[in-house]
Amino acid sequence: MSSEQDEPVKTICPYCGVGCGIAVQPGEDPGDMQFRPWGEAPVNEGRVCIKGGAATEVVDHEDRLTDPLIEENGEFREATWEEAYSRIVEELTDIRAEHGPDAMGFFGSSKTMNEENYLLQKLARRYGTNNVDNCTRMCHASTVWALRTSLGAGAMTNSMEDLEEAADVFWIQGANPGEQHPIANSQYFRQAVLEGATVIQVDPHANKTTRSFEIEETDRHMHLQVEPGTDIPLLNVVLKTVLENGWVDEEFVAERTEGFEHLEETLADFDKAEAAEQCGVPLEDIELAAEKYAKANNAAIFTGMGMSQHTCGVDNVQNEINLALITGNVGRPGTGVNPLRGQNNVQGTSDVGAMPNVLPGYQLVDDDEARESVEEVWGFEVPDEPGLTNVEISHEAGDSIRGLYVMGENPVMSEPDGNRVEERLASLDFMVVQDIFMTETAELADVVLPATTWAERGGTVTNTDRRVQRMRGVQKVHENTKHDIDILTEVGTRLFGEGFDFDDVEEVFEELREVCPIYHGMTYDILGEEGVHWPCYEPGDEGDPYLYAESFDTESGLGQIEGVVHQPPKETPDDEYPLILTTARLEEHYNTGTMSRRSPTLNRQHPENFVHVHPNDAERYGIEDGDRVTVTSRRGEITVKAEVTEDIKEGSIWTTPHFAAASANRLTNDVLDERAKIPEYKAAAAEIEVGVEPAEGDAVADD
Repeated sequence: MSSEQDEPVKTICPYCGVGCGIAVQPGEDPGDMQFRPWGEAPVNEGRVCIKGGAATEVVDHEDRLTDPLIEENGEFREATWEEAYSRIVEELTDIRAEHGPDAMGFFGSSKTMNEENYLLQKLARRYGTNNVDNCTRMCHASTVWALRTSLGAGAMTNSMEDLEEAADVFWIQGANPGEQHPIANSQYFRQAVLEGATVIQVDPHANKTTRSFEIEETDRHMHLQVEPGTDIPLLNVVLKTVLENGWVDEEFVAERTEGFEHLEETLADFDKAEAAEQCGVPLEDIELAAEKYAKANNAAIFTGMGMSQHTCGVDNVQNEINLALITGNVGRPGTGVNPLRGQNNVQGTSDVGAMPNVLPGYQLVDDDEARESVEEVWGFEVPDEPGLTNVEISHEAGDSIRGLYVMGENPVMSEPDGNRVEERLASLDFMVVQDIFMTETAELADVVLPATTWAERGGTVTNTDRRVQRMRGVQKVHENTKHDIDILTEVGTRLFGEGFDFDDVEEVFEELREVCPIYHGMTYDILGEEGVHWPCYEPGDEGDPYLYAESFDTESGLGQIEGVVHQPPKETPDDEYPLILTTARLEEHYNTGTMSRRSPTLNRQHPENFVHVHPNDAERYGIEDGDRVTVTSRRGEITVKAEVTEDIKEGSIWTTPHFAAASANRLTNDVLDERAKIPEYKAAAAEIEVGVEPAEGDAVADD
């Protein structure tokens, strides 16, 4: 090993969307990699959370897939790459010939890089279908829809840096950055409060975010502990309070928005007292929060999956946009509507077109001019009708969908109503999965391809505030594994002959730049170690830390205001299921746990799942703290430990999706928002029973 290789390699943490820089020290053996701090990293300046510090622990885990596998007679056997590629090409060719191209689905991954997701969506479109999607459908599809249609871009309007420096009020609704984006919370949000800012948190569940702002000698924190599924009524109370008190920025509304009259009409007969009671929050508290936000010099909204994962997710986010627009809190530092993205490349995976309705750069597939500009570079025609989303693909598996290509995703664990998902995927004619571990979905595959981890390859990822950054590979661990990009170029070349022959990952990025206007001005050299915020339209552009300074990227150039009304969750409590189940993540684990559950450091923190139960509910059910309980919904049941706590509202229970043997997604509801097609993870009718035997063992799940 050369002395250059002995130096720590600067890359990006593979977990959440903050985009923290870390360094990885290679060892004498390929799998011997050690975390090192990167003190000058642009986002985190060397600070990391517990997950970032433990990220290297799973790179050489004993569970790694190391050779291609082919299923025969109900069992997997090791195969050569030639056998695996030949089987994939044969099956995909047969499915298209017999059933047409729309009989295939393609799943991209927010844990893989921009270049890899770009190639996967190009592969799907060359195959002849727009049935390609990624996990943004499960977390922020409604946010992307609302922001794109009302402001112009489905991403954070501002950067972490300008928010910390300029915001006077942080309105955090349905997000838990203390657990899910720890460095953003500690380095930017909490630091701003220490320097004088105010935080208003809206969440049914008290959590690490709540406690992080309980700062001695300051009362600049409010927690509005809303009932699950009542975010629209709460925001309508805020909006009507702003209207009643004349806190509207009339000049901004007149010059830069349209639709204000519709909001006024929607709220004309709105009863604030009745809505506050529905929310379970004192009216005077909501009115005080409204005053703090509206009277701030600069107020910023942060939104998360607690807002987006509802059948009314688009309307939830639209109401946040309404609040920002009528108070003029968009288009300058310290303001805006800012979705906190969950995975380290969920933003980029969407940016590069791994969605059924858009091409790279959020160009609509049914926009003739945009589609033709991409076709000119690609050299083939792209279908002009949007395809199916990932949940719709899963719903159709075994019927209109006959085959599935899965890169780094695990829908059996990540999608709602997981028991039915497993049944449907098992009925497919063919499924290929490329991943680093044998996931629950891979167990159902016909071909399993061993990929490399985040630490073994290079490429780009895009963090939550639109910063495109380079990841750099350290060294390959297992000889017979392959990088995702090499797998995709081989499959594409074997299927189609042309258009997929790239020498390296940078060459793929160069083609991505040609068809993605918001990335066009970037090169690997320009990205360097700092990265660049999109949009970056031409070489030399420095990117935009905040958006919409002069106008919005809508057809009229105006921000769109639209009044919305309350829609209850599709399942509400009844005699059979009298509780509301809601879900969220923990700081110490990551989504459904493939990497974090294999990390000794992280697994020690929370080795098993649990459910939060309010003391009054616990007394009614006879539950003691630490009891084993069974939680059931109309879709399944899980056995977990009960934690009795006032962190959750009475009548609600709370659990996590991290643990395979007791995953919340065996219970969650797969009904969808009509526009964004996102499932309603955050509200399902449930029941709880005490005195059951512990579940046997707990397997590891995927992210």
